[in-house]
Amino acid sequence: MEPDLFTAAAEERQEKDPASSPLAVRMRPRTLDEVVGQQHLLKPGSPLRRLVGDGSGGPAGSSSVILWGPPGTGKTTLAYVVSQATQKRFVELSAITAGVKEVRAVIEGARRAAGGYGKETVLFLDEIHRFSKAQQDSLLPAVENRWVTLIAATTENPYFSVISPLLSRSLLLTLEPLTDEDLSGLLHRALTEERGLGGAVTLPADAEAHLLRIAGGDARRALTALEAGAGAAIAKGEPEITLVTVEEAVDRAAVKYDRDGDQHYDVASALIKSIRGSDVDAALHYLARMIEAGEDPRFIARRLMISASEDIGLADPTALPTAVAAAQAVAMIGFPEAALTLSHATIALALAPKSNTATTAIGAALADVRAGLAGPVPAHLRDGHYKGAAKLGHAQGYVYPHDVAGAIAAQQYAPDAIHGKRYYEPTRYGAEARYADVVERVRARLRGDTP
Repeated sequence: MEPDLFTAAAEERQEKDPASSPLAVRMRPRTLDEVVGQQHLLKPGSPLRRLVGDGSGGPAGSSSVILWGPPGTGKTTLAYVVSQATQKRFVELSAITAGVKEVRAVIEGARRAAGGYGKETVLFLDEIHRFSKAQQDSLLPAVENRWVTLIAATTENPYFSVISPLLSRSLLLTLEPLTDEDLSGLLHRALTEERGLGGAVTLPADAEAHLLRIAGGDARRALTALEAGAGAAIAKGEPEITLVTVEEAVDRAAVKYDRDGDQHYDVASALIKSIRGSDVDAALHYLARMIEAGEDPRFIARRLMISASEDIGLADPTALPTAVAAAQAVAMIGFPEAALTLSHATIALALAPKSNTATTAIGAALADVRAGLAGPVPAHLRDGHYKGAAKLGHAQGYVYPHDVAGAIAAQQYAPDAIHGKRYYEPTRYGAEARYADVVERVRARLRGDTP
């Protein structure tokens, strides 16, 4: 690192008075082994392990990397660990404050350090997506010639926010949201370690669960909320951070919702029944409860897809595509933005005309099959493409619908056991009214009642 005078003074103050630093800073990992989560990026021989090492890879030197992931997943932390452990010269820039001038100064310094002292330079560039194309272009010669090894961090999709030449010269490493298990381990360390809270308070299970919901996979948010709760508990002279104290400290009520228990299913059921009942306001309420409780957005999206067919069906044929598109979007973007997509789909489904005929039709058909009403496939519908099929009478007498007017041939399709049965009984709601008219005309043509 090459700190300036003010950075050095701040670091000296933090060494003398560790409590002056935020808990999230104090608990920042000092080695890769202390990093929470992201184990898929920390295997032996990985690019990050090699950056921390001496770089003696022979002709295969260290690679520049782009770290892509949601906030609080460890991008800056990984860069910090590299800066502390590497034997290389480490320089840090932020795309918020730096420009081409600063980048060129770092590159020139790197060339001098390499030529004069044989010292390699690692450049950490935070929020690279904020750099313009011209600013990113200024990095290309240094990365290509390995005057610097770049570690760039971004929360935005690099395929849209980073220029292709820079992407092609770097390894893209994707960071995943931290799991509750990851964050729980981090909270326990922060509670007990001397650089953290040093055992000053304890954290009951219900308060911890609330902190994990607040965190939403963000380590920094989890530690910040823990510090606020601990400060409030200590100020009140309490030995533990109660749920009430956490709620007061972070100004956020705990949602009574167990993601593995009855409330998980009860609230999900209430959401679907509210959509079925066309009460858009109630549906949004239950959606908000699920979101606030940290429910998996993919679970919510799956329930909406089921609702689209179960309760809406052909009354609004756009309902299922809307729900599927929402599920795909949710899988790509995650929370917090996924809340907007789930709201979009929930409102559309709640206000759509309703029909459960897709549900009742397949239910009735399944009931007959399970009751043994199946029977052989009519001979004229059987496969006639293999040798000997004609001798068996297969495919004989089949009328190709495209050869007749209207493309509907009067012939039997169902087995004898259920011939004439009606499974689909369309409603007159929404767009299904059109299908109600169509199905009657088609059935009449199939029976031969109309020319």
